[in-house]
Amino acid sequence: MRDWTLGPGDPLALTLVADFRFCTPDYVNDHIWELKTGGGDPPALALYTTYGLRARRMRIFPRFTIGSQSISDPAAFFIPPRLHSFYPNFLSLDFSPFSKLEVTAEYWAPDSHATAGRFTVTNRGEETTNLLFELCGQLTPQEGQSLAPLSLQLVNVLAGHCADLAPVIFLTGGPQPGPGPYPSLTLVLALSGGGMRTLTWAQAALSTPTESFDHARKIAARHWEAERAKIENVNSSQTIDVITGDPEWDAAFALGQKTAFGLFFGSSQHLPYPSFMLTRQPDQGYSPRGDGSDYGHLWSGQSILEAGWLSSLIPGSPGLAAGLIRNFLAGQSEAGAVDGKPGLAGQLGRWLAAPLLANLTWQTFQQTQDLELLREVQPGLEAFINCWMSTAHDRDGDGFPEWDLPLQTGLEDNAAFNVWLANGQGADISTSESPAMAALLCRETQALALIASVLDQPDKCKKWETESKRVSLLAEECWDKEEARYHWRDRDTHLSPAGKLIRTRRGPGTIALARKFQQPVRLLIRIELVGEATRRPEIILNGLNHETPQCEHFERKDFHWGPGLAVATTRMVYTSIVEIVVNGLEKRDRVSVSIMDFSSEDMTLFLPLWAGIPDPSRALDLVKGTILAPDWFGGKFGIPDCYIVPVAARDEVVPVAAREKEGASSKKTATSPFQQPTPSCSTVHLPWNALIGEGLLKYDLRQEAAVLTTRLMAAVIRNLKQEHAFALAYHVDSGAAIGERNPVQGLAPLGLFLGTLGVRIESDPGKPGSGHRVVLSGKNPFPWPVTVKYRGLTITRGADASVVTFPDGQTVRLDDPTDAVVSLIPVPPRDTG
Repeated sequence: MRDWTLGPGDPLALTLVADFRFCTPDYVNDHIWELKTGGGDPPALALYTTYGLRARRMRIFPRFTIGSQSISDPAAFFIPPRLHSFYPNFLSLDFSPFSKLEVTAEYWAPDSHATAGRFTVTNRGEETTNLLFELCGQLTPQEGQSLAPLSLQLVNVLAGHCADLAPVIFLTGGPQPGPGPYPSLTLVLALSGGGMRTLTWAQAALSTPTESFDHARKIAARHWEAERAKIENVNSSQTIDVITGDPEWDAAFALGQKTAFGLFFGSSQHLPYPSFMLTRQPDQGYSPRGDGSDYGHLWSGQSILEAGWLSSLIPGSPGLAAGLIRNFLAGQSEAGAVDGKPGLAGQLGRWLAAPLLANLTWQTFQQTQDLELLREVQPGLEAFINCWMSTAHDRDGDGFPEWDLPLQTGLEDNAAFNVWLANGQGADISTSESPAMAALLCRETQALALIASVLDQPDKCKKWETESKRVSLLAEECWDKEEARYHWRDRDTHLSPAGKLIRTRRGPGTIALARKFQQPVRLLIRIELVGEATRRPEIILNGLNHETPQCEHFERKDFHWGPGLAVATTRMVYTSIVEIVVNGLEKRDRVSVSIMDFSSEDMTLFLPLWAGIPDPSRALDLVKGTILAPDWFGGKFGIPDCYIVPVAARDEVVPVAAREKEGASSKKTATSPFQQPTPSCSTVHLPWNALIGEGLLKYDLRQEAAVLTTRLMAAVIRNLKQEHAFALAYHVDSGAAIGERNPVQGLAPLGLFLGTLGVRIESDPGKPGSGHRVVLSGKNPFPWPVTVKYRGLTITRGADASVVTFPDGQTVRLDDPTDAVVSLIPVPPRDTG
């Protein structure tokens, strides 16, 4: 395995967890640690946890004393800590607290209830050095007792108590209680010149001190070198090693894979294959109920978008992706519905999953060439798409389904459908038709056609190809030629009007309008609340759709509620409004009626690119004019979620005469301020950026994909260096972290990078279970040569040529650009006769 040298200022992400590949992590009682290379009180190289918030903190750190000088702060070390190897459950560093004294520190999480370590101290001087080594522990319980020396079975340990845990720290070598300011176990080491001493420690936290002590002592007695070798062998067989011209990129990709594998747990009675948490941090992992049903959204399942994204981050282990696919289908209903977020404890999202499962299956098959997987899941995938096409999700019956909830899109903070954002419109998403939905269905049906083709089912293949073409035309209906962009459109009118405020009033009463619209429009009723009292609004809207009278009643349950705000969307569309009767509000409450706005821009509107729907000329216009345009979506650190012009700003700035007539399409005039939008969302989400990046590659815009990848990597690396963690999302202008630490959504985009590089490693169907082949496309768009290593296979892409070296030494060289499949040539056995 690669030997790293990552020190202060380099990218780091040092969580330490029980790895499901070597043990069975405890889903309801999982102790998660993080190694801090400085800071804290006192500043130290400290392993840290809270046992899932059962303690305020638990720290384990070394302290070194020679003569009268004691030191624990890495900032004061003669040579600061440098990370040499890292896996989900194992870390190795070295440092020198004093001149000529070298220390190698190793940390290991053998299971969910224990952690262990080993310090190897070497005297590089010529004279004997007397070193006082202290292993310090700090436990600050929510309730219980701090660590203190205790003798168990005639062995000195540190023991404490917090909630239902009794942590015990055990150190080999016969330690004594330490004399320093912190609870510690100490050993005096007399190290002759060139001498070396290895000390092993273990910490366990079970329900009683005796149980913890026994477990810690057993862990410390395990064969350390054998355990480490096993960890290295498994990781080397499942990890892609990337060597670029930038060591920080290399580290980010390696740390991303480490973190991704560390998110997995084994199967459960509810999910037959390993599943993953969205993040795994020291404050998590404890279920007071004992069954996981009380976990929040980060530990209660994942969406297909997140599953597909994670699969792209660990291309060296495609079997895990196959398991995730099977997990989603394991709970499929008779009607074909696949739950949007199944969890290990039987949790359900209770919403229909986004149509991404067939695409994930096809991508997985390309890596594994596993025909049995396709045969097994094909019926479920087809039933799933048919479920989306049913009237339950295609409310107007036009063959163009609507989203049920913003949550399904993977961008639940879309301002058009969110009442919690400052500029949020809060409309009902099910009243809209999205080009992103058409793009997803197009890609899904393409995948189903490919699956049918591989399985030699020509009739099914033709059927799904026809369906793919049909839904691609639906996406094209959402194209605005004048703006050169796709738009959301109204479910019933298929128009995309700009929003406009119609009338406001305060308190209950009647709003007489007699207002007419040239085209049918959908309306929003918005209530801004003053005071904390509970409201039970009752609103009656009377109007016409052409000559047909219409009346709608709205009660509390019909509104989407936010902070001091409630919004209802009309179920019907109107060409005129007669009156609105308002009851159930306080006198100072403000009620407004407006036309629902379809002019806002969000990154989901670029998904037709991912499905290959627009022609090349249109795709290039979309990329150059919008996606990567610096004054639009081309942010410094990636593509932001959306842009929006607040309703108030539109009504104040845009004169009615400068717009199209009310209810018509939302095309803007040349002088419209919509051409210079105000950013509403400054958040860059990597999974969606990766989809758009794949779209760029579909049109052979490899250089543009490299630009996007570089921007995303800049944000990732900035946070790995400054915060020592990945982030849920990143700020579009500063790259600063947004949201949780080390979640799956913010890991380095390895899949996008490899796709942009033009490298895909597949199982060779001619050599099942043993051989691999390499699919190369285009040429390396990055400014330096890139080498990719996997299981003895080495691919190097330079500026003008690619070299593939197989494990047996066979080498193939190709001039670039190229589109080729490179496979190992069988070598006949030598004739020994």
